[in-house]
Amino acid sequence: VLASLPLQMMLYFNVYYFPVWCLAEGMMLQLKYHLLPWHYQFLLVTAFLILSLAEGFRLYLGYVGNLQEK
Repeated sequence: VLASLPLQMMLYFNVYYFPVWCLAEGMMLQLKYHLLPWHYQFLLVTAFLILSLAEGFRLYLGYVGNLQEK
């Protein structure tokens, strides 16, 4: 069984686009944060952190799993 080249290419590009997405999303969060009620502020920040951590973990597992053929 060989490593999947299309998957590896998608992971490679996603690693470079993820910080751009994170920066853009963080800037939008900062711009609209003070306009939202407190419960939406909490939910928005929580969702942003969970999605960011999950995406980083997903990229790591994708690299390790694809390159080690798991």
